[in-house]
Amino acid sequence: MIAQAAGGTDFWRWVPHPEVWLLVGGVIGLYVYGARVIGPKAVPAGTPAVTASQKRWFVFGILMLWLAADWPVHDIGEEYLYFVHMAQHTFLTFVIPPALLLATPEWLARLVVGTGRADRWLHKLARPVPAAVLFNALALLIHWQTIVNNASANGLFHYGVHTAIVVAAFLLWIPVCGPFPELRISVPAQMLYLFLTSIVPTVPGAWLIFAQGAVYSAYDIPQRMFGISVTTDQQVAGAIMKLGAGTYLWVIITMLFFKWSAAQQRADKAERIARHAPTLAAAAASDDAAVGEELTYEQVAEAFEKHPAPG
Repeated sequence: MIAQAAGGTDFWRWVPHPEVWLLVGGVIGLYVYGARVIGPKAVPAGTPAVTASQKRWFVFGILMLWLAADWPVHDIGEEYLYFVHMAQHTFLTFVIPPALLLATPEWLARLVVGTGRADRWLHKLARPVPAAVLFNALALLIHWQTIVNNASANGLFHYGVHTAIVVAAFLLWIPVCGPFPELRISVPAQMLYLFLTSIVPTVPGAWLIFAQGAVYSAYDIPQRMFGISVTTDQQVAGAIMKLGAGTYLWVIITMLFFKWSAAQQRADKAERIARHAPTLAAAAASDDAAVGEELTYEQVAEAFEKHPAPG
């Protein structure tokens, strides 16, 4: 019915993406091989190579990667609706990278990065300032009309754009939830870091919401999926950037705040207990000594002699 209303365009025609299947299958294969073969040799005996939580994050992350990169999301977002394309980018930058980072144990991350040039560049670029600058600069650049129109027309260029922004997104999230403890910043710094990151998407988001006419010629096509106009499509895409991505980051900031607050309360309680422990121990010892003394007949008689009964 949709195809007929659009003048014969088959929006839901299935398009195979073997490159996506190869990517997803390769990541799964390498992760399983690392966890089962390499991991037991890399961690102390009796220690799980991959925790249950890391396995759950991996399953979630790989499912999100497959859904965002394969049909129909990729095809609809690339050819018909820009807001679907924007939702795809949101998943590729704000959902999938942190999930896969949380799924990666430290030993595996260090094995992949190694100790050479890649490790040195990672420790330079995965710092808060360079990571945020690189990611936000790319996030603004990929909304330039020339980039969007060329990416829609050239599949190889489109995958190159996706690769660049996803790599930058991994660098962005390493200070928050990366597997390298030395690169992870404090929780208050994480909250400020994510707050500043949430501001940048509002710029192109507001531009798309209030733009007059079609911003991207690649999406100004006569066949309108679901009857959504090009203006409405742009406005929804801007709302996803301005409100969707920002709200998502603010939810994470709120969760980090409550987690940090609970940790501070536990630390304060432990400090109070440690500070009063010597006094409490001395009092307990005194009580134990008093209870442990045996009262003799001579002590009772001597007490009566010193304090005879009145008249």
